[in-house]
Amino acid sequence: MYIVVIFFTLIMEYFLAAKSIGTPVYKILLKHLLPNILSVIIVQATLVFAVQIVAEAGLSFLGFGISKSVPTWGNMLTDAQEGDILRSKPWIWMPPAIIITTTILCINFIGEGLKDALNPKSNR
Repeated sequence: MYIVVIFFTLIMEYFLAAKSIGTPVYKILLKHLLPNILSVIIVQATLVFAVQIVAEAGLSFLGFGISKSVPTWGNMLTDAQEGDILRSKPWIWMPPAIIITTTILCINFIGEGLKDALNPKSNR
């Protein structure tokens, strides 16, 4: 919590300094603040997107998610819970499990790549 207070204090001082030399508010926001927080926003959005996929799959696997009539990755894993299917029919449960893992990794790699590409402090 203390870090958040320090962060907002620094932002307020930054705005006051820019405003005191006559910079319009829209210019402060578009040219100074937005490029510095854009990478953080994109990484946060990709992480939230990945968490939502895992949450949907997990809740569907437990039976609390989307109805059984809709084919989702969690419902596919729920259908493969029987011991016979787990031991002798891995082609039923492995594809949804592999695709969930691959999708989450790809989303995280895309978020990290965008963060590096949009970071104004990096050398291009």
